[in-house]
Amino acid sequence: MNLYAIRAIYKFEMARTFRTPLQSFASPVISTVLYFVVFGSAIGNRMLPISDVSYGAFIVPGLIMLTVMTQSVANASFGIYFPKFLGTIYEHLSAPISPLEMVAGYVGAAATKSIVVGLIILMVSFLFVSLEIRYPVFMVIFLVMTAVSFSLLGFILGLWARNFEQLNFVPTLVITPLVFLGGSFYSIDMLPSAWQTVSLFNPAMYLISGFRWAFFGIAEVSIELSVSAVLAFASVFLGFIWYIFKTGYRLRS
Repeated sequence: MNLYAIRAIYKFEMARTFRTPLQSFASPVISTVLYFVVFGSAIGNRMLPISDVSYGAFIVPGLIMLTVMTQSVANASFGIYFPKFLGTIYEHLSAPISPLEMVAGYVGAAATKSIVVGLIILMVSFLFVSLEIRYPVFMVIFLVMTAVSFSLLGFILGLWARNFEQLNFVPTLVITPLVFLGGSFYSIDMLPSAWQTVSLFNPAMYLISGFRWAFFGIAEVSIELSVSAVLAFASVFLGFIWYIFKTGYRLRS
């Protein structure tokens, strides 16, 4: 394992992030704060508690997952897309590093950025709602697993995209709607039975449910199923990345 190569890619990506702190950190945090103000304060005071949890606190895990998933995909996709767009990716491909080391550097940096943003949002949420995390260790582990899984998805997207429109397609038109419809702002138990069944086919619901369980000990599905879902996503995404490097799909063209 070429740790020097992994560290070099990781440090380069993190340095690029810290050169644009407003875009990398302030923008997603401010957007989430607006959700807290509107849904947590303005609307939350008029909502009944859900499973004995105030509405303002109930939406915190969903908002963090919304940000972490979208930021993970965006960070990883932009990170690998620009070397491909500029042609410098050939330097990576010709360097004495393996695809695994290349993926580890880019995905590790993207996941780190998302985790930092998620933790900042968590700290900010204490300013708006009374919040107690029942299983903090599991919360951090689940946050890391989610960030890594969706950074792998972003890496795939960055290699697949041929232009900026395709690069923004999945985070904007796929990830965000799935998270909104996955119980970020409500419990699926509040839905009619038919829509509860439909929600079970939404992969984001399993991640939000598992993350919410770490906070309040309540979940729409079993925690074992949520963990299995994250591991399954990571396995599928790793399989796609293996196929891309094996065949050179949109990698050398």
